[in-house]
Amino acid sequence: MSDRTAPVETPSSARGVKDPAIQVENVRKRYGALEVLKGVNLTVAVGQFTAIMGKSGSGKSTLLGVIAGLEPPDEGGIRIMGQNLAGMSDRDMAELRRRAIGIVFQGFSLIPSLSALDNVLLPTFFAAQPPAAERRQRAVDLLKQVGLGERLNYRPSALSGGEQQRVAIARALMNGPSILLADEPTGNLDQETGTAVLDLLLDLGRTHGTTLVIVTHDPDVAAKAGRIVEMKDGRISDARS
Repeated sequence: MSDRTAPVETPSSARGVKDPAIQVENVRKRYGALEVLKGVNLTVAVGQFTAIMGKSGSGKSTLLGVIAGLEPPDEGGIRIMGQNLAGMSDRDMAELRRRAIGIVFQGFSLIPSLSALDNVLLPTFFAAQPPAAERRQRAVDLLKQVGLGERLNYRPSALSGGEQQRVAIARALMNGPSILLADEPTGNLDQETGTAVLDLLLDLGRTHGTTLVIVTHDPDVAAKAGRIVEMKDGRISDARS
């Protein structure tokens, strides 16, 4: 199938969508000779829960990384809350992620030597404001919200997989991001724990008014989304609400 005939979502600029949380326009990404993203267009509205589905190798995790500014596209553009990522310095991109984007990784990515509380505080390490006492209280409150108020001082090795993922979620929410990106957040968890973590993400998203984008293989996860985007061979093959 050629790029011209591949069904893709119409860019927001063509549909009159005002101030989307995420706008991806004709994005391509290559690793050497391998083209992973092949002209992707995607618009995510503020406050929307979007699930991105597709087989391994379809490009969905790469798309999430490009949206997060962790990897630059080779072609095309990304706008986050109206800000164009093109030409941003590493410092400005890091500041945008700190201020506007929370990321939950499948493998938790916690620092083994730090307590749950210190892992949640990590995104504020270089922040001058608010004062340290306020930052600590916010971290404590978030851990209580995710059901870990009694495990503030536990290191990751003393926590279950579900508890570690809850710490990762609290960390991602520490700076009050407008957008929360989650890559297979339930992929390493058993079904019961995965369901609890997903429900927690949805509850926190509603509470904080956060735009939620989840990459998943799980149709049960996608079924709870307001919108499902399917990827195949580096392209969006379907997008539906």
